[in-house]
Amino acid sequence: MFLQAGFPAGEVGYRNKADWYRREFEKVLGQTVRLADGMVGEKALCSGEAVTEFTVMAEQQTGRLTKIPIDIRITQAEEKLRAGCAQCVDERMERQICQLNQHVLHLLNGLIRFKEQILQEVTSCCLYTANYPLLIEHIIREAKLYQQIIAALEERTCMPSETMVETERFWNQIMMEHALFIRGLLDPAECELIETANAFAGDYSRLLEEARKQEFRTMNGLTRRTLETTRRYRDFKEAGTKGITGCDIRSIILPLLADHVLREANHYLRILGNEGE
Repeated sequence: MFLQAGFPAGEVGYRNKADWYRREFEKVLGQTVRLADGMVGEKALCSGEAVTEFTVMAEQQTGRLTKIPIDIRITQAEEKLRAGCAQCVDERMERQICQLNQHVLHLLNGLIRFKEQILQEVTSCCLYTANYPLLIEHIIREAKLYQQIIAALEERTCMPSETMVETERFWNQIMMEHALFIRGLLDPAECELIETANAFAGDYSRLLEEARKQEFRTMNGLTRRTLETTRRYRDFKEAGTKGITGCDIRSIILPLLADHVLREANHYLRILGNEGE
């Protein structure tokens, strides 16, 4: 959706292809939510990573501003999801999940190629988009991580012991880039918010640099600092989402993008919390 919204009206081919992937993943999300009812962990449901108090409003506002249709019924269904026990999955459910995963992997292969094509065209000055090249690289990396997770689920394999260290490094980079994007999309008049976003980018840059110098066994202290930083950052994003959906912050940030980065911070906090247990 963010790719689609970023293309000029004249780029019909790119807009249509982005719209096709948006609609296909919307269908997948709807199917996933239906299968997830009664199968989701309590922590995941309470984390705010799937839906926040702002999500429905942000979807409505973004649909109105971009003229891109967003099915808010899926978010409303997410709000009603019940926690449950995944061990209760029967053979029929397992087949449905496997079919869903295979379909997602097929879609991801195409979407990653599409994003890589966009990046190549943008960086060679053959295509304009309102999205930063770094943002396109950012969403390529996220798509590839998603691809790895789904493939691991299908292969019934566990990630290696270094995974949590790599996960922390991955998400620290994601959080740093969020701060850089926020800084660049705020109106120049929002000096205080720009300074705060820039400070968070610096915080995560230092965490990344320190992580490069440390070994796996010495990461615990760094993880605690990452958790503290991410809690403060989540609060900043939450206030920003409230300000953007309330039209109190001057920016070119779509309301749903603000909610999106808030949900990713909530997701990362859950990962960090599980890591610390």
